[in-house]
Amino acid sequence: MNCPQRLLAVALVSGFMALVLGNAQADEEQWKLHHPRRAEVNKRLAIQHQRIHHDVKAGEMTHEQAAALYKEDHQIRQQEREMASQHGGHITKQEQATLNQQEHAVSQQIRQQSE
Repeated sequence: MNCPQRLLAVALVSGFMALVLGNAQADEEQWKLHHPRRAEVNKRLAIQHQRIHHDVKAGEMTHEQAAALYKEDHQIRQQEREMASQHGGHITKQEQATLNQQEHAVSQQIRQQSE
């Protein structure tokens, strides 16, 4: 490979890397996954998943009951993502309150299922 071809190859690779890194940074800025309101909602969902898993493992909940609860949690997570996409990667206080109410309802169901 002669010098002009090497320079072209280096330029192409450099351009590709800049494009990839630029897109990754844009995605991170857009979604701001660690925004405090989103983080709180998603942490709560993760805790509920752990509770469901524990109750199934302990025999306090059937796999069918767990599947229904996982489905509800998945719908809440999808709703959270849709809300965030409308606001540049974060959710509003009202949206957080709405999601928390929905999570509370699922939490109550988990408690009832395991009794």
